[in-house]
Amino acid sequence: MIKASRKGIVGNGVETIKDLSNSLESKNYRGSVVFKVDPTDDQKKILENICPTKALFSIKENNAMGLDNGKCIMCGYCNEVASKVIEIKSKPAMPTKARNQLIDFSSPQLSTEKPYEQIGNELNKKIQKMFGRSLAIRQVDAGSCNGCEIEIAALNNPIYDIERFGIHFVASPRHADVLLVTGPASRNMEIALRRTYEATPNPKIVIAVGACACSGGIFGDTYATTGGIDKVVPVDVYIPGCPPRPQVLVQGLLLAVDRMIKNGI
Repeated sequence: MIKASRKGIVGNGVETIKDLSNSLESKNYRGSVVFKVDPTDDQKKILENICPTKALFSIKENNAMGLDNGKCIMCGYCNEVASKVIEIKSKPAMPTKARNQLIDFSSPQLSTEKPYEQIGNELNKKIQKMFGRSLAIRQVDAGSCNGCEIEIAALNNPIYDIERFGIHFVASPRHADVLLVTGPASRNMEIALRRTYEATPNPKIVIAVGACACSGGIFGDTYATTGGIDKVVPVDVYIPGCPPRPQVLVQGLLLAVDRMIKNGI
């Protein structure tokens, strides 16, 4: 487990980039897995066995292979054993409103080419329209490795500077509009996470950040973990990645605010 996690983190490298005017793409980033061709039966078995989180799985009904972006930790083992079949793209997979939307049966829906500034400005307008004030976020670590926390912290650095879009982090869930949750929701954090959710005033939005929060990730569903935060609290938006980049985090926030507006909250 530690070996696979370290391989993914080291492979991704530094994700804070200085030029935010272009696309979401970064050459150093492992963002999503794409099938170049349909794998053979032998290749399917190899890919299933090599994947440490079982993100790659065979579908017997139509003799195809599926990919669960909510489980993928971008370790790169699949590409190493089947480079003619699997390609790892630097463009990340999109956040979704439902867990099953993270499962692909061909190629993933990759993030759009919107620059960070454009996403942030669009988000700011919707926040002002809906709240007439700033959006308050409470970040909750439910047992993560802190990889996602590093990217969340980057949102507040001088490069990304998320506060200029009317978004700030708060110390108490009682002051929060959004819960940004990382980690697989360990058994020791289960009660704390539930109480944090209950303490958050309505309307409240919960965002699962990273593969661990989406599915349990490399930790899975074990005696020590719950296998994803949606086993503990309702989740409104799922952000895949290990870890997801700051741009994708802002995309997830935009999706969450859109959901609140459409639901008339």
